[in-house]
Formats: sequence, structure tokens, C-alpha cells
Amino acid sequence: MTNAAGFPILSLITWLPLIGCVVIMSVRGDEETVASNARWTALWTSLLVLALSLVLWFRFDPTDPGFQFNEHIAWLPEYKVGYSMGVDGISVLFVLLSTVLTPICILSAWEAIHTRVREFMLSFLVLETMMVGMFCATDFVVFYMFFEGVLIPMYLIIGVWGGPRRVYAAVKFFLYTLTGSVLMLLALIFMWVQAGTTDIGGLLHTQFSHTAQLWLFLAFFASFAVKVPMWPVHTWLPDAHVEAPTAGSVILAGVLLKMGAYGFIRFSIPMLPEASAYFAPFIYTLSVVAVIYTSLVALAQTDMKKLIAYSSVAHMGVVTIGLFTFNIQGIHGALFQMLSHGIVSGALFLIVGVVYDRIHTREIARYGGLADRMPGYALVFMLFMMASVGLPGTAGFVGEFLVIIGSLQVNFWLALLGGAGMILGAAYMLYLYARVVFGRITKDDLKSILDLSPREWAVFAPLIVLTLWMGIYPSSFTRYFDATVGQMVQQHTAALQHVPGSPTTKLAGNLH
Repeated sequence: MTNAAGFPILSLITWLPLIGCVVIMSVRGDEETVASNARWTALWTSLLVLALSLVLWFRFDPTDPGFQFNEHIAWLPEYKVGYSMGVDGISVLFVLLSTVLTPICILSAWEAIHTRVREFMLSFLVLETMMVGMFCATDFVVFYMFFEGVLIPMYLIIGVWGGPRRVYAAVKFFLYTLTGSVLMLLALIFMWVQAGTTDIGGLLHTQFSHTAQLWLFLAFFASFAVKVPMWPVHTWLPDAHVEAPTAGSVILAGVLLKMGAYGFIRFSIPMLPEASAYFAPFIYTLSVVAVIYTSLVALAQTDMKKLIAYSSVAHMGVVTIGLFTFNIQGIHGALFQMLSHGIVSGALFLIVGVVYDRIHTREIARYGGLADRMPGYALVFMLFMMASVGLPGTAGFVGEFLVIIGSLQVNFWLALLGGAGMILGAAYMLYLYARVVFGRITKDDLKSILDLSPREWAVFAPLIVLTLWMGIYPSSFTRYFDATVGQMVQQHTAALQHVPGSPTTKLAGNLH
């Protein structure tokens, strides 16, 4: 194994949760003892992984656009496939996002999950390994294994601990995402045969023919668009969110939706520049429809989780617009929006989980006047609602603002229609907040409802800090992917110099 730092920190961060799984499985005793040990082992394991990822973050050099902390083991040397790990300015922040949200999810499920607690904690630790491994992998085969491996623990989390229609939602989630990924596997095999390697660094410097790029892009699109999810392949998401337990919804919105967009920026855009430019108008169209249509659908929802689920589709539509502007501002905005959405949408699902644990319903009409009985809850809800709307000073504003600037360089109407999501977002989020928090308490069971407990404050505290930190001091995050994105944009522009009429060629003078 080779590693620039002399220590395999990426492998340790990736595989340490599985060591926690072994400890949990070795515990014997009565059901209560096993459940308690499973909770504490999962929490301490995830906190240790978070500590290691913070070390990774602090030691990362933001001025280097390439992969750092590289590790390599010859796995199938005769086929040029290796266990390769590394992080660049993009993936290091998503590793951190995954390791921050995992202990928060475990803590949020502390009292909410009563049955098969050991299996639930095992599923979450396996899920953490798959998520971190996917963001660290620098070999395409290893990436694909982690990318698909995420499906198994998430399928179990929804299907075993979900709501009344959990089996339907879990099967729909699995089939949608697996079907698209089969096409990606075919594309991977084609690239492997053409380039003779599955190393991502090597594939970035491999030139594919224009026709091959078009077909490869469509194959990748089938997989990544479902994961984002883009309209019209988004229909699995509201069902999955509604049926999943709160912790499952948090990690689904916070990390799993980012896997599709990460795939676009890691593979489709840098490896297939001509096809990316060719299909950009198609991506813009689907993204604008997602932003406007799903925002309007969110306005019509009566279930709190469904409203937030549709808002996620709209916010991810802004992300795909930003990614395919092919300029620094747009891609910066998309990446920042992915990070902020991971924090804010995760927090909003936790907000819903707080009242669901008390009243056992998510119907908006069943609430009202909670500010009287739960002032702390109302304050926290207001912060994350404003962040979702994109209030300046919160995490939600910076990403959308940069995407609008980037899309203005492409087309005025694209910026206008993409920005309409902020207005519609304000409408449905203010509607939700007003119906749940304001007014008079008319339901008897709400008159004795309790405010946030110390454990719930501990869950929300890091999310509150991150939401305000990202909004007030965004450059502390954008500087990490500045060099990587700058290099990517330059290479993309250079690859399209010979393509007449390319939108990137027209905008070459405005990239900086």
C-alpha cells in the first residue's frame, strides 16, 4: 500500500464502522442489554470515524487540485484493477458530511427505534462504510461496488423499520436505483476495454469518440439521474421518505441524494466533455421542470415529510443546473448547495421526527400553535425553514446565489426559472411553518406536548452551528474545492476548443 501521508487514514475511516459491527454482533445477553450496547457502540464508533475525518479535513491541502492521501493495493493486477483510495477538494467535504450526519442519525434514533435495535445500528454502520468508501474510491470498479452497496443497508432501513407501506417503498427504491446502475455497469465495462484501466485518474485523460461519449453519457445519466433524483425519475423519493424512519430520511436526503450529483461531476462532466455540452440543454430543461413542478406539488402536500421530500427534488434541480453551466461560479454553487442541502434537509426531517415521536402523525392539519408549548422547537424550526428558503446569512443562500450567477452566463431565462425555486420555496416552507407553529392549540394532545429534550438539543446543535457557519463564512468551505473545480473547468474548456458552437467555447472568456 502506498500513501503520501504514510498512514492509511482513508481506509481506516472507511472500514472502521465494520469493526464496530463486529463488536455489536459479539455482545450477548438479554434484549435490553444487547440494544443498549448496540446503541453505545454505534455512537462511539461513528464519533471516532468523525474525529478521523476531521483530522483528514485539517491535514488536507486545498491548493492541490489532485487526489491526496492516496492508497493503492493491486487487487486484480492482470486486469489493471486496484483497490485505490484518495480524496480531492470535492470528495473530502462529502466524506465529512457523511461522517457528521451518521452519529446525528444514531442519536436521533436512540429512543425512536425499539425493535431489532442491534440490526438497525448494524445497518447504519454498514451504510456509513459504503458512503465513505464511495466518496474515497479512485478506481471505477471499487466506486461501483460501494455505489451499489449503499442500496442494501438502505433497503433494510426502509423495509424493516419503516411505516405501513415500507415494503412497497423499499422495493420501489431498490428497483429504480438498481435498474439505472446496470446501464452504468455496461458503460464502465466499455470504458475499461477502451482505456485498459479502471483508474479514475487514467480515465480522466482518456479521449473517447464523440459517438461513444453520447452513449456513455446516457448510460451514466440513467444511473445518476435516478439517484439525484431528477424529474421524471423522482417518484421513488417521496414514498421512500414517507415510509423510512426519521434517521433513514436524514441520511437519504443528506448523503444518498448527493451520490448522483457527485457521479455527474466525477465522471460525466470531466470524462465526457463533448457529450456533457451536447446534453446540457436537456439537463437544463429537466432541472427547471423539477424546480418549478415539484415546488408546486410541495405546496399541495398535507404530509410534512412529503412536502420536504418534494422540496429536495426542487433543490437538487438547482444543483444539476449549476453543474452543467460548466463555469466556476455555477459548479461552486452546485457543490455548496449539495453540502448545505445535506445539512438543512436532514435537519428538517429531524424537525418532523420530533413531533412524530410525540403525536405519531405527520399530517400538517393535526398541528398548530406549537410555539406556545414548544418555544425552543419553534425557534430551531424557524432557523432551518429560513435556511431552506435561502435567507442570507444561512447555508441555503450561498449555493443558490452562485448557481444563479453561473446560469446567467449561460442564459437569462435559465437563471430566472431556476431562481423561481427560491420564491416557490418560500411559499411552501412558510405555509408549513405557519400551519404547524402558529395559531391556537385546538387539539387536546398538543396541550401537554413537551419541548425539545437535552438529547434532541444535542442532535440539533451541530446542525445549527454548521448552518450559520456556512452562511456567514462560506469561503471556509468553497476554498477546499476551488483548485479542483478550477482545473476541471480549464480541462473541460480545452477539450471543447475544437467543437464548433459549444456553449463552453462561447463562455471561455467569462469563466473567471
